[in-house]
Amino acid sequence: MPITIAHDAAAAEADMMTQPPPEPSIGALAGDLVADARAYALAEVAVYRAKATVWLGEAKFVAIFGVSALVLANAAVIALFVGLLLTLAPRVGPGWATVIVVGGTLVLVALLGWLALRRVRKMSAAK
Repeated sequence: MPITIAHDAAAAEADMMTQPPPEPSIGALAGDLVADARAYALAEVAVYRAKATVWLGEAKFVAIFGVSALVLANAAVIALFVGLLLTLAPRVGPGWATVIVVGGTLVLVALLGWLALRRVRKMSAAK
């Protein structure tokens, strides 16, 4: 009897190998399509997330270096004004040296502000 069962199983397996596999239903194909689309979307999100992580890592260093440069530039400008005050003070006195340095700085601020305002107006008109 065991020989017959083994023979029947081998015959059934041989029949399955010669028959084409059954075609999947439309529902199964649609389910596969949805699963593939979801996997593709998740992979795309992972790619963009990785790119954003790399970009943010680089942006962090840019921000650190940029802020450091601005702080040092500010310190240099302050040192320049203090040096100008110390240079003018023996010639015109400390009060007048302060007035000259502050007045000159305000004139420079006004000029730079006016140039910036011109650019903003030019950009607004270009719309």
